[in-house]
Amino acid sequence: MEQPQIKNRNTGVYLLGLGLIAIAMVIGAYVLAGAYKYKFKKQETIRVTGSAGKDFISDLIAWNGSYSRKAFDLKEAYALIKTDEQNVKSYLVSKGVKPNEMIFSSVKIDKQFDTKYNEEGRMTGSEFTGYNLTQNVKVESKDIPKVEGLAREITGLIETGIELNSPEPLYFYTKLADLKLDLLDKAAEDARKRADIIAEKTGGKIVSVSKANMGIFQITGQNSNEDYSYGGAFNTSSKNKTASITVNLECTVK
Repeated sequence: MEQPQIKNRNTGVYLLGLGLIAIAMVIGAYVLAGAYKYKFKKQETIRVTGSAGKDFISDLIAWNGSYSRKAFDLKEAYALIKTDEQNVKSYLVSKGVKPNEMIFSSVKIDKQFDTKYNEEGRMTGSEFTGYNLTQNVKVESKDIPKVEGLAREITGLIETGIELNSPEPLYFYTKLADLKLDLLDKAAEDARKRADIIAEKTGGKIVSVSKANMGIFQITGQNSNEDYSYGGAFNTSSKNKTASITVNLECTVK
């Protein structure tokens, strides 16, 4: 009669153990499921682009000119172009250009030939016709009106017999690095404001910025139909310019 009682007692302990194991497995599965859900929880993000721009006036002007001389004898051609160099230098000084504002390049020497053809139109050879020497002069100054006047009145130098080629002046800005940093700060601020507005209007809140990239930096002429470039426009033909920049943000939303 005692043995059945022992058997029943063992069976109860066994069943109790199985129940505890089952409960532990359920709890464990719940914890693992929660951890998996937390680990792979989808992050909501907002991507925005901010921009900033500023008008400014160039503070540096660059004017370039080139002149040439041709002669059959090299020494003669070189003497002629060096005389032109002195005349150009004197002319620039008379217009108020300082010696440290002008740069003369080395003289470029080219041999020139005439191609000879026979009656059938076939090339039979070439004949040396002389040396062509070319020199460039560059004027850089912060006195923009002075150099602009010089560029307009350069015909006075041409009339002296110097074969001068001169394109339009180029305009630059020496504080471009500071301008770029200022615009970058404003564009980033603009992007963050846009992200905050979008998050607020959709019932969320920005908790962090996960990614930030600087967009294209552009310099275009004011009041012009100049196109923006994928790689960034850099206008040098206009004295009055507009600088613009964009910043791309990716923000995490709660």
